[in-house]
Amino acid sequence: MSEAVLHISSAVVVAFPHRCAEVVAQLRTLPDTEVHYVENGKIVLVLEGATTGEIGARLAAIGLMDGVLAANLVFEQIDILDDPGVVP
Repeated sequence: MSEAVLHISSAVVVAFPHRCAEVVAQLRTLPDTEVHYVENGKIVLVLEGATTGEIGARLAAIGLMDGVLAANLVFEQIDILDDPGVVP
């Protein structure tokens, strides 16, 4: 039986302040992506995924969104799940 893992990362996105609401609306449509804080064009996210590559690809796509100036990974944690059917 292979181990199931969950990658949890945080990121900071910097957007043009006048486009911030639009960017936040786009971010809220992304799977496994939560907006936790927004102020003056700075947006704090939590991203979850099965692999580092999945999170990296999503972060790269965020960086290419209209109105986004930068998208940077801040932290990554990898959890090994005891019961693959149960996500903490």
